[in-house]
Amino acid sequence: MQRVVAPLLMLVVLLMLLVGGTLYQVDETEQVIVTQFGEPARAPITTPGLKVKVPFMQTVHRFDKRILEWDGLPGQIPTLDKRFIVMDTTARWRIVDPLRFLQSVGEERSAQSRLDDLINAAARDVISSHLLIQAVRTFARELPAEALEEAGPPEEQRVAAEVKSDATVPPTVKEVPPEERLGRDAMTALMVKRARQNVASLGIEIIDVRIKSINYVREVEQRVYERMISERRRIAARYRSEGDGASAKIRGEKERELDRIRSEAYRKAQETIGKADAEAARIYAEAYGQDPEFYAFYQTLDAYKQTLQKNASLLLTTGSDFYRYLKSVNGVVPHATAKEGKP
Repeated sequence: MQRVVAPLLMLVVLLMLLVGGTLYQVDETEQVIVTQFGEPARAPITTPGLKVKVPFMQTVHRFDKRILEWDGLPGQIPTLDKRFIVMDTTARWRIVDPLRFLQSVGEERSAQSRLDDLINAAARDVISSHLLIQAVRTFARELPAEALEEAGPPEEQRVAAEVKSDATVPPTVKEVPPEERLGRDAMTALMVKRARQNVASLGIEIIDVRIKSINYVREVEQRVYERMISERRRIAARYRSEGDGASAKIRGEKERELDRIRSEAYRKAQETIGKADAEAARIYAEAYGQDPEFYAFYQTLDAYKQTLQKNASLLLTTGSDFYRYLKSVNGVVPHATAKEGKP
């Protein structure tokens, strides 16, 4: 019994090895190249399903046929106007010719390494031949006058270029023809075009290249921040100056209005006082006309109240009219006596 089971087991194992080495499955996301002794045995297989190969002689190489991602490392690149920036890019690619890809690259890891050099070189070429403001803009619209002025190179670079006879002044946006004033979308299209020229022999297709971020280098970034701060401070100072001017104008109008109100109130007060004095004088005149003796008596009593205060001293002759009503109870003094100045 054991003599029969052992050969059967060996036969089953051999059959399994033969079947496993003969049949293989291709997934929907894969494309396959079958090689025999290092040479391609048939055309690339791109349809999914169960396939057959010669066992132990042919080898299956699987490649992804989906869109793959490439993510580069940030690198420092100078622009046409001599602005040093740090740019981070990403791209999408796929294998369109698996046989050529196998022969030139071999595997996806090696392809990623090759793309690092090719895409970075294409991005560097495009950025270095265009202005910074073109890389920042998202589309190629006409630039306003303020942007045209701001897009020029730093003043210190222009002065240094003018000092050196062999130096060239970096161009401004005004000096670049309108048809070459591209935006970021057009620049990324140029990157794709140049990268495709270099990867065509690798069996790879570059679908698109995108700029993830653009930043100044650290040395320039600090100066940019300082410039932004000084610019904001200048604008704030201008706003404060305009506010102070408006405030002074409002205060001047307020003082002028207050002076007008005070003068108007003073005029009305003086008119009221004058009318009151006139009315009082009229009343006094009417009272004096009705009874002159009583008016004189009332005025004398008021004079007593005003002059005869505590610790007050008066030097008067006995014939003064001031004591007229004190000399006589009736308030009447004989004319001769008052005239002679006798008591």
